[in-house]
Amino acid sequence: MRQLSRSIVLAALPLSLLSTSMVQAAEVELPGTMAWTAYGTNSSGYAQAVAIGNMLQNQYGTSVRVLPGDNDVSRMTPLKQGRVDLCACGIASYYGAEGVLMFADRDWGPQPIRVITTSTASFGLSLAVAGDLDVETPADLAGKRIAYIRGDDALNKGTEAYLAFGGLTWDDVERVDYPGYARSFDGIIAGDVDASFTTTVTPPAQQLASSPRGISWPVLDPDDAEGWQRMLAIAPYFQPHEVTAGAGDISADNPVPSASYPYPIVVANQDLDDKVAYGLIKALQDNYDDYKDAAPGAVGYAFEHQDLTWVLPFHDAVVEYYKEIGEWTDEMQAHQDSLVERQQLLLETWNAFLEDAPSEEDEFRDAWMQARAKALSDAGFDPVFE
Repeated sequence: MRQLSRSIVLAALPLSLLSTSMVQAAEVELPGTMAWTAYGTNSSGYAQAVAIGNMLQNQYGTSVRVLPGDNDVSRMTPLKQGRVDLCACGIASYYGAEGVLMFADRDWGPQPIRVITTSTASFGLSLAVAGDLDVETPADLAGKRIAYIRGDDALNKGTEAYLAFGGLTWDDVERVDYPGYARSFDGIIAGDVDASFTTTVTPPAQQLASSPRGISWPVLDPDDAEGWQRMLAIAPYFQPHEVTAGAGDISADNPVPSASYPYPIVVANQDLDDKVAYGLIKALQDNYDDYKDAAPGAVGYAFEHQDLTWVLPFHDAVVEYYKEIGEWTDEMQAHQDSLVERQQLLLETWNAFLEDAPSEEDEFRDAWMQARAKALSDAGFDPVFE
């Protein structure tokens, strides 16, 4: 009955629209159902995954089940186990591919992750600083009290990168530990700490901006080559970004030169079926107008926001799509090949390491990080994490 209804509807369409729709559907081959993991149900990443799922359902009849995860491990575990097709992840997907931080663990190691697409929108990722301190650049953070979030490698790495831009390390500031991200903003408002890493549009930043202390965002001079070099040595996934949305005075009329990296990063395992990977990237680009306004930040999936020489390799079928539309260069291919070679080296190094790895957890982690750094350095790669 459902098929009959669909046929009646199609029969009523003008021939030109029918032809276009049928051609488009023939070019994209997707399964009837897909499963994704994403951030929690109150996150923009979850809302974006749902918006994309609605588009896939409406255009191709593909039902998408979005599974929220409270942390990076809970989001990536189903992908590792093959129980979901995709993860709308954060920067932990990069840590997973590199086998570092929370993934420098016997149960994890480097993961064969491939990018399908990313979203880079108008917000930035920065240190939110109390507005009563006259902090204008990261260098002004010297001696200030900076939040360290226990168990959140991504946030702490972001803080470390911002300090590095200003020529600082954790030794140059007063580190104040917090058990959670939201608690650190309570601490800023209460006057117990001065800065914490976040996105410029997050509700805690809005609360800080409305408090008596106010809020400020350190400016990252796009022409400060040495500052950017120091920052990218710590966290190579950051990109210069003119932030036009955020708490405080940030707006399109009053942008802040800052930094960002994609969120979400939609990743799959290397072995995701080529037809599915190709169908996804084509569907996302062909039907962009159908979902770009359906969730905060969804505008960031536009082609012009895609960095085709970023820190993670693309799925082979995604590369083929970009070649077909004439947007793939020899330079991009060389970069892709280098990333794939790096990942293959990491996987081989991990498998060899496991044969005689220490049993004690801390010893295991330290030994792996040493083996990893040596293998990458010997092959001419920057280990980044040591």
